[in-house]
Amino acid sequence: MRRSIILGLAAATAVTALGLPALTTAASAAPASAASASHHDDDWDYSEWWGTYWSSNHLAKAKGHIDVNYDDEESNRVHVTGKLYDQDNRTYRHGGKCAYIRFRVQDWDDSEDDWSSSFKSYKYCGAGGYKQINFWRYDVAQVQAQVCQIGLYSNFPVKCGGWHEIYNAYEDEYGYDA
Repeated sequence: MRRSIILGLAAATAVTALGLPALTTAASAAPASAASASHHDDDWDYSEWWGTYWSSNHLAKAKGHIDVNYDDEESNRVHVTGKLYDQDNRTYRHGGKCAYIRFRVQDWDDSEDDWSSSFKSYKYCGAGGYKQINFWRYDVAQVQAQVCQIGLYSNFPVKCGGWHEIYNAYEDEYGYDA
């Protein structure tokens, strides 16, 4: 360690003594306005773990991660990943159900809490196991998740837990300043 510090100081002294120009990088050559704009967009980026969220009877659960990357003020890519767990050990004949999660999003064009009518959902039937969650959405201001149970052949979720916010650009804690 000591040797690398001494060599580094010797190199810096040689550069200064010889009058060599400072090394230029792409960042230092870029105009200040472009550098500050991209830096500001990076400030809005968000990456965080979400969950664990449960169905109301605690027989289904989900947890995961969300990444939000901004291109511009209202242009972003949202990537949601995670796992959906089925913890209902009952047989279907004895009332056992599958794990189910649904996500709802709100686009930038909508007013706050005006949710899209379409859901992204996952269903997993297999007590003791899990299913991977993995999807992308674009130009999103808010994302929420709800964990439920659902019958093996049903389209109607039951025993739903509450809606949980996993991203909301309008809240200060997420770093977006509208």
